[in-house]
Amino acid sequence: MGTRVKQAGLIVLGAILGILVSLNFSAVAQKDPPGPLPVEDLRAFTEVFGRIKADYVEPVDDKKLISEAINGMLSGLDPHSAYLDAEAFKELQVGTQGEFGGLGIEVGMEDGFVKVVSPIEDTPAFRAGIKSGDLIIKLDDTNVKGMTLNDAVKRMRGKPNTPITLTIVRKGDAKPRIITLTRAIIQIQSVKSKLVEPGYGYFRVTQFQEHTGEALAKAIDTVFKASNVPMKGIVLDLRNDPGGLLNTAVGVSAAFLPAGSLVTYTEGRTDDAKMKLMAVPEHYLRGSKDDYLKKVPAEAKKVPMVVLVNGGSASASEIVAGALQDHKRAVVMGTQSFGKGSVQTILPLGNGTAIKLTTARYFTPAGRSIQAKGITPDIVVEEATISENTDQGLRMREADLGKRLSNPQDKKEPPKEEVAPQGTPTPKPDDATKGDAPPDIVSKSDYQLNEALNLLKALNIVNKR
Repeated sequence: MGTRVKQAGLIVLGAILGILVSLNFSAVAQKDPPGPLPVEDLRAFTEVFGRIKADYVEPVDDKKLISEAINGMLSGLDPHSAYLDAEAFKELQVGTQGEFGGLGIEVGMEDGFVKVVSPIEDTPAFRAGIKSGDLIIKLDDTNVKGMTLNDAVKRMRGKPNTPITLTIVRKGDAKPRIITLTRAIIQIQSVKSKLVEPGYGYFRVTQFQEHTGEALAKAIDTVFKASNVPMKGIVLDLRNDPGGLLNTAVGVSAAFLPAGSLVTYTEGRTDDAKMKLMAVPEHYLRGSKDDYLKKVPAEAKKVPMVVLVNGGSASASEIVAGALQDHKRAVVMGTQSFGKGSVQTILPLGNGTAIKLTTARYFTPAGRSIQAKGITPDIVVEEATISENTDQGLRMREADLGKRLSNPQDKKEPPKEEVAPQGTPTPKPDDATKGDAPPDIVSKSDYQLNEALNLLKALNIVNKR
């Protein structure tokens, strides 16, 4: 037994030493040479590996053990570094491209079941008559109760033209409905827009995906042309936007800033992690695409503007809000943002997997680090009501996360305080469904949006005087 453990340990030690030596050579080319390899610690690692192989209650595959070790090594660094197996890497690519095989439902969780927030227009779910407020209790023959939301979403996604059966409970029905849908290619709408009233445009960015900049440019052009009077003000809604691609955040900022303006800069250990990103095409375009911002009317860079943020606005959202705030291009309104001021780089490993590694901190044009602090609004406006797709009661911010990066501008890390949950409970299903049509992107009861519009109108009166 001892010989087998020793042999397994030596094999793993040799493999790990080989990997680390190759990583050392790679690192030397970019920065100062690291210290000597921690041979004693590696020996302990291989002894544990060997003991698991020999003594664990069930046989364990080598690949699983090594994958779990890599995952633990990365997740122990900070909340945003992670190991992506082949499936997770593919899911990440799907999310940033904004296109996947699925049903076309925006969902959340309530009482352990999947709750439909809204069906997306012209999708299988919309055509089948699925409504906002429906509770999905079974996916095919599997009960949803006990699943995580991610597990449920994975089950609903899949190859186009494949079927799935949903069992749905709807308010007013005597018994559940059983609906069989056929999956199709779904394109996520990351930009929503509307001419709220003549002269006032509303633009919401739900996530920073690969084509978000292009979609926003088209939306701005459409809304400006739809107004029968000159534009007097615009609202950019970044509430509950979790972030996304860095170059897209630069493109969204550039739509409203003068060409060449500094949007953000990053600082890290390697030369690649030290960047200054400006409002110029080479910093927001990928490949040899045409500059989509040529479609944006010049007035979009001049008319009064309000940016809405809240505790769900993170990462790329904070880059945009911080840039527009520092350049005094917009008034930031709402509540304190999440505070994720770090940059993650996706590093493919060549076998279909990848690592997501925190490689830099980003700063606003004025040199502010947002890490664990967030964007402070110019005008604080609390949310008067909680919408269906807002889970305020469970909301956390970057500062509440364990193993988070510190803010480099803090001389001393303040003691962590207990933060009471904010907001009111999420409405019950009885209050959720009103009518058959999907909810309008602009709600008359949206207190923060109404305050933003009131501010824009007041600014117009002041400017006239």
